Amino acid sequence: MAFIVDNIGLPNGQSGLSLHVARGVIAAIGARGDMPADLPRHDAQGALLCPGFTDAHVHLDKAMILGRCPICEGTLPEAVRLTADAKRGFTEEDVYARGAQVLEMAVRAGTQRMRSFVEVDPRAGLRSFRALKRLRADWSDLIDLQLCVFAQEGLTQEMATCGLMEQALEQGGDLVGGCPYTDRDPVAHVGLIFDLAERFDVDADFHADFDLDPDGSILPEIIAQTIRRGWQGRVAVGHATKFAAFAPERRADLARQMAEAGIGLVVLPATDSFLNGDRADPLRPRGVAPAHRIAAHGAAVALATNNVQNPFTPFGDASLLRMANYYANIDQLATDAQMRGVFDMITDAPARILRRPAPEAQVGAAADFILLAAPDVAAAVRANAPVTAVVRGGKLRLWAPRAPLMRDPA
Repeated sequence: MAFIVDNIGLPNGQSGLSLHVARGVIAAIGARGDMPADLPRHDAQGALLCPGFTDAHVHLDKAMILGRCPICEGTLPEAVRLTADAKRGFTEEDVYARGAQVLEMAVRAGTQRMRSFVEVDPRAGLRSFRALKRLRADWSDLIDLQLCVFAQEGLTQEMATCGLMEQALEQGGDLVGGCPYTDRDPVAHVGLIFDLAERFDVDADFHADFDLDPDGSILPEIIAQTIRRGWQGRVAVGHATKFAAFAPERRADLARQMAEAGIGLVVLPATDSFLNGDRADPLRPRGVAPAHRIAAHGAAVALATNNVQNPFTPFGDASLLRMANYYANIDQLATDAQMRGVFDMITDAPARILRRPAPEAQVGAAADFILLAAPDVAAAVRANAPVTAVVRGGKLRLWAPRAPLMRDPA
């Protein structure tokens, strides 16, 4: 499966290069004339070579269910309630089919690594988990899928969920996740999740602080237990929208503590901006944690999809570049340096949070990369640049060069 891609650009500013892929790796990068003459060739039209994107927070099991969940309030409690009701009727085949839809969207949009939460509780049982295990195997040629065994609706009020989580971890779950704000005892919830992480020697990922009240943050508890249990570098937190309400000094202090404890933050712009704030208030806040300000204190900060077309997020296409563009817009970022920082939040930072780094675009590295129709990464974020090629496992999986415009003759 050897081939050559001509006329590519690199993030370091080099352009007009050719790239030779052979035996699953990048065999050469250089001048067109230095490449073997007897291989299939593809003209990249100046597209930028980049690592595939990493989506650090997705819910494949409850995607694409808007038709079953009529939204009236557009609030977090309603989304939890509607989804809890809907998942009683989830079948393994249903979850598999909807999850496959989202995986195809994601792969076409350049994603090559993903962490999906999967709910296990007395309503869902292990049906969704079994479906996502199959998806992990069936889509492994195109995407590296992590499965986070997740307690969406609490633990202390329904300890049967804990037993189901143990079963899922025994059967191949990659890590464990919790949601303290849905539990009547958030601190005990955090402890139970860490207990599972320690017992099975897996990472932990929490949905936390999903409101705009600066009081009552669970982050200090998560930070303290991370350090006490020696889980530094193995913990992530999603949402954390209280960061948008903290005073600057409080925000900076918690961001530094997270960085020191090796806790990654995953910001979810589409869901967070949709569910936060009072719709009756014309000056309602954006409700999204200021990712770039938190990253400035050394924490690994990612942007991710979260939900796709369900009560938590009634839109979406699993495009991380679109999410980066959206975040940069609503957080009023403007400079090229800021755009590069946002691009890092869908490439390097989330790969570090998942502890599955993307291969570098260099000779000898695995041939897993994408091409974007942009001259550089800042321009890619500004324009939500199209993905024109996907290479995974040394094979050309998607080839979608820009189509020419059909102009009238002069």
